[in-house]
Amino acid sequence: MFHTIWLLGPVGAIVGLIAARIFFTQMMKESEGTETMTEIAGHVREGAHAYLRQQNKVVGLILIITFVILLVLALAGMQAIQVPFAFVIGGAFSATAGYLGMVTATNASARTSNAARERGLNDALKVAFRSGAVMGLTVVGLALAFIVIAFFLMIKHSGMGLKEA
Repeated sequence: MFHTIWLLGPVGAIVGLIAARIFFTQMMKESEGTETMTEIAGHVREGAHAYLRQQNKVVGLILIITFVILLVLALAGMQAIQVPFAFVIGGAFSATAGYLGMVTATNASARTSNAARERGLNDALKVAFRSGAVMGLTVVGLALAFIVIAFFLMIKHSGMGLKEA
């Protein structure tokens, strides 16, 4: 028997990601301001992307090494075989959230400053808080989606139904 409570996880993940997308779209509709503000924002974005590329190289190497260690432990029977794969998928979701957060933050800085310059503190805070919410909602939405998918896969492969779980 299927209970509607099992829909809370997937619906929560979808709602969180949709809300993040809406806030991101609202932020991107804001003006970056003067030509100088736009130019500076472009340089900030360039630097942030360069940093993120370098960080991903290091984190990717650590992820691969840890995956191999976890895989060896799983093949030796010391843990479930799903663990190393869940680790890699979690790392991919984390990298995705980090990338989206960086894109949002670097696009929001000039827009927030311009909103303060043109319309005052209240509008600037709206832009800033909504932009910050993008990262939070993305992290929670992706994490919840991963947990829901992992849970349903474990239930499916265990032979239990949702009622027993």
